[in-house]
Amino acid sequence: MARSDVQVEVIIGLEIHVQLSTQSKLFCGCAVEFGQPANSRVCPVCLGMPGVLPVMNKKAFEYSVLTGLALNCRIAGFTKWDRKSYYYPDLPKNYQISQYDLPLAEQGFIEIPIPSGQTKRIRIRRVHLEEDAGKNLHATGNFSQVDLNRTGTPLMEIVTEPDMATAAEVRALAVELQRIVRYLGVSEADMQKGHMRFEPNVNLVITRAGQTFKTPIAEVKNLNSFRALEKSVEFETQRQLDEFLETGRTLQMGNKTTRGWDDVHQVTVLQREKEEAHDYRYFPEPDLVPIRMDPAWLEQIRARMCELPLQRQLRFVRDYGLTDYDAGVLTLDRSTADFFDDAVQAGAKPKRICNLLTQVGLKIANERGCPFADLGLKGTDVASLAEMIDRGQVNASAGARVLEEMVATGRDPHTLASQLDLLQKSDASELEALVDQVAAACPQALDEIRTGGKKSQKARSFLVGQVMQRTQGRANPAVVSEILARKLGV
Repeated sequence: MARSDVQVEVIIGLEIHVQLSTQSKLFCGCAVEFGQPANSRVCPVCLGMPGVLPVMNKKAFEYSVLTGLALNCRIAGFTKWDRKSYYYPDLPKNYQISQYDLPLAEQGFIEIPIPSGQTKRIRIRRVHLEEDAGKNLHATGNFSQVDLNRTGTPLMEIVTEPDMATAAEVRALAVELQRIVRYLGVSEADMQKGHMRFEPNVNLVITRAGQTFKTPIAEVKNLNSFRALEKSVEFETQRQLDEFLETGRTLQMGNKTTRGWDDVHQVTVLQREKEEAHDYRYFPEPDLVPIRMDPAWLEQIRARMCELPLQRQLRFVRDYGLTDYDAGVLTLDRSTADFFDDAVQAGAKPKRICNLLTQVGLKIANERGCPFADLGLKGTDVASLAEMIDRGQVNASAGARVLEEMVATGRDPHTLASQLDLLQKSDASELEALVDQVAAACPQALDEIRTGGKKSQKARSFLVGQVMQRTQGRANPAVVSEILARKLGV
């Protein structure tokens, strides 16, 4: 069967696990700390010892509700806990406390940016809370080890409807969700530490000769980077198409499977057939009471909502005239976006502030390996520097130098520009003498300006450049150009 004989529609849903930024675990008081010695952050509760009783972490529940609100979900007035039973070495109780039929939030949506400059709405099926499992280690000898430090860590699971059609859309949703949970402060969302893990569900609808076929759904497990997420979806799309063209295998002929991602060979690898809900033998958790969400509690949580990143990005484009790219860079981090807003409110032009932050400030933060907020800058000082550049008191390159020194010393831009001798010369009488000297030394350039033509503007720029060179870049080029135009009468 030829590829050209079929039409293909890709259907992708996404499951996202987000580790919440609580100090303790979901059902016990053990600390949630990354990188500690193996099995050093455990207790009888998270080890599943007989007779122990779990106690719910209220902050973890509220963080999940806040995320549900940000995702436009309906928040449940009544929800409960369930036991999800399965045996695996990293699950000491042989069951996971999760939520099955009554999730805390459902029926929401998230908007993602698409290449047309518009947004696409992806439906959210549910948001629920569960405890994480431990970690199996296979790097030592011919045996495996288990680190249970992560066992019981609060894990929020977000499940989308299968509304995505490309790997790029899946990546856009993952990026946007990372921005949202960071803005809300509910998760660090550091994928290198396993704070976010993605599991795309992929299958195809194939039309051939008027008939429609669906390929078996494949779930790719535990992806911890945007690149792996995008590449695995691209590969799986092509793999399923190739398999159908070769075998004609459809959803009715095969169960859902789970696959792993081989980052070295850039392929997905079959792991096992997917269990269905009944395989987990769900039943209500008898050691935890259900949760009732009264209106007052819900409003307390709703009051913590902030302006979400995509809405802020669109506002920066609409109100401040920024490009979508610049607005996206500024809104990647909430503290940077807050700083930008504060600096603009102090009276500076948005584009100038944007250039200082994106071209200098964020570069310094990246080199230091710290958030922009840790640089210690004040919005009013950066606004003052932007105004100095716009008024011609310092040029753009000198402004970058001043900002670097502001980070290093904590001093204000006016003091630094003066101390570093970076203030531009705007005294007309002083600059007029320099213009006369340069003009006398460059008669050919003067003739080219007077005669006009293609060489005129180039010659004018040359003369301005000569004045700038003699003043070591401190002459105000606008004033120099005005003097030159007046003297030449052109």
